[in-house]
Amino acid sequence: MNRLFSLELPFTRFLRNVVLVSLAALIPVVLLYVATRPGFGAMLLGGGPALSRFLRQIITNGLPVVFIVNYISFFLFAWMNTGSRGKRDSAFIVLVDITARLMAFVVLHALIYVLSADWFGSFAGSRITALSVVAPTLARSALFENISGAYLYATLVSALPLYVGAVERSALFDRLTRRFPRKSGPVIIALALFACFALILSGIAALAVHLQEGFSWGGAG
Repeated sequence: MNRLFSLELPFTRFLRNVVLVSLAALIPVVLLYVATRPGFGAMLLGGGPALSRFLRQIITNGLPVVFIVNYISFFLFAWMNTGSRGKRDSAFIVLVDITARLMAFVVLHALIYVLSADWFGSFAGSRITALSVVAPTLARSALFENISGAYLYATLVSALPLYVGAVERSALFDRLTRRFPRKSGPVIIALALFACFALILSGIAALAVHLQEGFSWGGAG
């Protein structure tokens, strides 16, 4: 990871590595998603509009989301390894990453859905409808109930090296890591941190759904 993602690499090579890792992470998770939906794989193998719409969704939504989120994390990973973070505890990097992930997931989904409505006529061509489905979609993504769940877990590949490295170097996490056997502590805590991100994303999205329903009921009244 240190060789693949370093600030000393040329920008184009760093970018290429992020793209390749993003594809390597995204493809297996998408295949798993398809495999766990009865009849979905057979429908896609039949070709036609279903396959073209699914591939368009992956290319225009999944890949940009996974790439941008991974780029943020790998950049932070490379920055952390330069030691240029100063006197800040490396736990600060985890906080920055989780905040950036939350913003990226919400904003990118909203932007892509609106553009899909404009360009492809998705959501009946309505921008309002496109925006209204963002929160319900993200609220269920952590449970792997929709394709956005595949995008969410595809970004785990960038979260793990960043969070493990940050936990290993953090004085704040040091006491906690000692409670686990050998070197398993940083990995377990890194997975827990990613789980926290997924829960926070789901919680924010669920709150947004609740507010949307409240407004719709208020408007109906």
